[in-house]
Amino acid sequence: MSPYQLPITHYQLPNMERSACLIFNPVAGNSDPDQDLARIQELLEPFIDLDIRLTTPELDADQIAREAVARGVEAIIASGGDGTLSAVAGAIVGTNIPLGIISRGTANAFANALEIPNTIETACENILGGLTRVVDAAICNGEMPMVLLAGVGFEAETVELADREMKNRWGMLAYILSGIKQLNNLERFEAEIETEDRIISLTAVAVTVANAAPATSILAQGPAGIIFDDGLLDVTLVAPQNKAGAIAASYHLLQTALSGNPTDRDDIGYLRAKKVTISADPPQKVVIDGEIIGMTPVSIECVPGGLTIFVPRVEEEQAVEKLTGLADIEITLKPST
Repeated sequence: MSPYQLPITHYQLPNMERSACLIFNPVAGNSDPDQDLARIQELLEPFIDLDIRLTTPELDADQIAREAVARGVEAIIASGGDGTLSAVAGAIVGTNIPLGIISRGTANAFANALEIPNTIETACENILGGLTRVVDAAICNGEMPMVLLAGVGFEAETVELADREMKNRWGMLAYILSGIKQLNNLERFEAEIETEDRIISLTAVAVTVANAAPATSILAQGPAGIIFDDGLLDVTLVAPQNKAGAIAASYHLLQTALSGNPTDRDDIGYLRAKKVTISADPPQKVVIDGEIIGMTPVSIECVPGGLTIFVPRVEEEQAVEKLTGLADIEITLKPST
């Protein structure tokens, strides 16, 4: 067992009763929200006292979650798309409040990354099972919570290109389709990646830092099998020489994600670190958990055990890294402290 990994535990209140704040986004996904909410209530309310709070244009999931934390809730259940789920998770990082996830979005990357069932019935069954696992989170630029991943360069441009209409129609495939379109505007940049023990300089098209990532986030798949409870971030460096190389690298990463085997191309590297700072010349857009937040530089630090979630049992993965073969790469070892 990893030194950061806590065992699965069972969520049981001392008085044998369970209660939770349900944060429900009525505009998530393409299904009927009234039917979805009724189904969730039908499945959960016989066993859990639900305090139901709906998001509105004036009251977002982040604010509702923070208010719930301030009230001292025993558990929080979030139901919506990836934006809603990430916002709620980010608001409760470090609180030890168990989080239940009921995905109703178009992509469901959050549930897929954390290996959580993504239908209403199976998600509710998972919550009622009462098993929790402590997983990692991350903090960006010292203040912004991150649950899934940060992308610099190609990843950020792809997310920006995938508009709401495309995501509603194609779901997670929308990001792959927008990535194909973005290949026509591929730009390389000089990147500097600083970790706690070294500085890496190279010419790249994408740098992705993952705390957790579904297989469909192919630019995060250098090491394959992203580990989300080991106290480390997984960094993938994509550095092809041209558009043809970028297409080949993207396809290879997709195969890596599907096979579960680490990448083995000279224009793709990966490493693991507790903290990563990325600078770029020219400056690049940065996306955090699917939202553009600004430009580089960006600093991301892992928060070991920052989030407690209702989740099925998962197997521990092995940690690996690969930096050899990348063209013109420079690595400077930092003195130990």
